Amino acid sequence: MDEIVTHLEMTAPSELCPGRPVDEVTLERIESTSELIRQMHVGIGTPYAWPSSTRSDEAWAQWLSRPLSQYWLVKHGTDNAGIADMQAQPDGDVEITTFGLLPEFVGKGLGGHALTLAVRRTWAVEPAGAEAVRRVWLHTSTKDHPTAIKNYLSRGFRPFREQVVQAT
Repeated sequence: MDEIVTHLEMTAPSELCPGRPVDEVTLERIESTSELIRQMHVGIGTPYAWPSSTRSDEAWAQWLSRPLSQYWLVKHGTDNAGIADMQAQPDGDVEITTFGLLPEFVGKGLGGHALTLAVRRTWAVEPAGAEAVRRVWLHTSTKDHPTAIKNYLSRGFRPFREQVVQAT
């Protein structure tokens, strides 16, 4: 079956439609040297065949060495519940390169608030140039969790490109 990849964007912080607050959900910044980044990608991405869940050591080293990247654990109380990665790009763009929750935290009403926190952090990232952040974007696909796109749309993201990836 073909995969449909949807690219979504937000062009102003005021476009964010916050999810229902969950007091126990927070973000905690971690350094690119943390083993938790890979562990979280594998734990979150394996059920959806994310490329990051099967990266080689060399590919991981390259991913983690990207300049202007930030890594944030999604915490539920003291538990690691998910991760949000973001990378500043030229011209004031910041991409949320990863957002997800571990399977045991999915369906518990945490995703909307976790994404809200991640988007707020993304708008605060130092851009890759002299300009301020002008756009936050991400992509999802039909291989991601079935409610992922609904969460993105509910938070105020809007599609700007769709592509079909032929099944091999």
